[in-house]
Amino acid sequence: MSVIELSAIAAIFVLAGVVKGVSGLGLVTLAMAMLAILMHPADAAVLLLIPTIVTNLWQLFGPGLRAQARRFATLLAGVVIGTVPATAFLTGAHAALVLALLGFVLALYAGTALLGIKFTVAKKNEVWLSPLIGVLTGLTGGATGVFVMPVGPYLQSLNLSRDALIQALALSFTVSTLALGIGLLRGGTLAASPMLLLYSLATLVPALLGVVLGQRLRTRMSERLFRVSFLGLLFALGLYLMTKGFV
Repeated sequence: MSVIELSAIAAIFVLAGVVKGVSGLGLVTLAMAMLAILMHPADAAVLLLIPTIVTNLWQLFGPGLRAQARRFATLLAGVVIGTVPATAFLTGAHAALVLALLGFVLALYAGTALLGIKFTVAKKNEVWLSPLIGVLTGLTGGATGVFVMPVGPYLQSLNLSRDALIQALALSFTVSTLALGIGLLRGGTLAASPMLLLYSLATLVPALLGVVLGQRLRTRMSERLFRVSFLGLLFALGLYLMTKGFV
């Protein structure tokens, strides 16, 4: 990679880290959307492996982890079941379709959030919904590298506290990323591009720097303005990737 490309990648991870530091979410979603403009989506997914795992582990451990793991065990199992085989689509010769699908997922997620569309799920329905949501999340995430749909809106529909929601999402994203790594390993992407893992390790520095900056900015920013700006950027990136994928 050229110095310009490396600088652009570092800037993307700082920005994505700031988003995660402010909101607790969004590092992978934003970074994947921007990296996919610069490189093959499968390579972008490899770059995201290490910073994703580390930053999610940062938020994962704490009170209630065992209870969360028990409650969402079937969801997590569904994520693994869906992710590993779907990664073959991400690593295959369908880069344009991957971009279009990634753009659609991002636009759908950002659009529903901007419109304030919310759902409420009764706890009794988790028995059958959790594994279904897990498999669907694994299929879309394995194919695009982004594991935000439909698990994000689903977990938000369960009326969890903010801390519990962030922990549950971190748990889901951690398992998703590990499953994605297995899929990339099986598909040969990691073996074919071992340098990408070193770059992934290197991106941890700007990502963590961004998280720290975001945490410091959290109390100085309007939460509503930040949320609308972030979702608007995601929606625009989603539309752009859809256009790029279909043209």
